[in-house]
Formats: sequence, C-alpha cells, structure tokens
Amino acid sequence: MKPSTASTLTRSLGVKHNDEALTGPGRSRNMKVFIQNEAGSFTKNYHDEKTLKFAGTARISRAYPMPYGFILHTTADDGLNVDCFVLTKTSLQTGQIVECDPIGLMEQIEDGNEDHNVLAVIRGEEGRLDGETKQMLTEFVSHVFDHVAGKTIRADSFRGRESAIDYVTEHEDSGSGPIGPRV
Repeated sequence: MKPSTASTLTRSLGVKHNDEALTGPGRSRNMKVFIQNEAGSFTKNYHDEKTLKFAGTARISRAYPMPYGFILHTTADDGLNVDCFVLTKTSLQTGQIVECDPIGLMEQIEDGNEDHNVLAVIRGEEGRLDGETKQMLTEFVSHVFDHVAGKTIRADSFRGRESAIDYVTEHEDSGSGPIGPRV
C-alpha cells in the first residue's frame, strides 16, 4: 500500500486495527487496557488506577454502551490513566486486562477540562468507528452524569488512529510504554 493511501485511510476512522501498513514503522500501538466498567452496566467502578485496587462504586444515569476502562502505564492531564472505550461485542468483565489496538480518539471536555478517550479494539478483532458508534458514544458521555448537578461533559470531535497513537504516546509514564515497562 502506498504511504499516501495509508495516511488517507488512517484518517478515515474506518480502518481495520490490524493492518500494520496503515501505521508505518514504529507506529503500531499494542496497549493493555484495564476494564473498569462492563458494557450494559449502570454501575461505575472506581479503582486506584496505578495499583488497580478496587475503591468503590456509584450508580450512573446511562448504561455503558461498551466496555470502558483505562490504559495501563499512562497518565493523562487529570492525573489518572488515559481513558479507553473498547469497541467490541465480546463480554469483558471488570478487572480484566485486555490487549488492544487504538482505532480512534474521542476528544472530550469534562467540566471545562480536556479528558479525551482512546477508542480501541481487542487485538485480533476488526473494528470500525462509524457514525452509529460515534452517536452512541456522544449520547452516553453527554448524559452519563445527568444525576450530578452542575456536571458537564461533551464529546467535541472524533479523530483517527494516528491521533490516538499520538495521544497515548504523549501520556506514557516515564520508562514505560502502553504494554508495560520498557526493557
């Protein structure tokens, strides 16, 4: 595949995650994602995101549309790990750690602060970030905390795989990559 074609496809958000030609040398990103909240659940689980120790639960206003968690060995601007939705029909349980590949980035603003979400698929699965998925995620984040007075969250825009890889790389913990410590 020609590099110009690969770049166009990468930005389209409809790329297959496992097509290494789309990312170029050194741009493939295998991540370990800790599943904090299960698809279909109205329960938000809280964990210490560095030790993975369970810290409690809360009820939310919308059920998670897909498994949600965070990327290990990262730290976002809010001091927590980088958030991640896993686009899959596979049933994933709270506490499970799955290897994923990024396919997009949902730019999100929470209470006036950047709190983006990486969108990923389980390694070996194919996935697409289509209009229906974008709408489902936008609806979810816009209403998940309706029960919390004054809480505002909005999805700004959706970006492609390269933006997700750049975001994860930018937020890697020192001395580690998304799949664990560098050796």
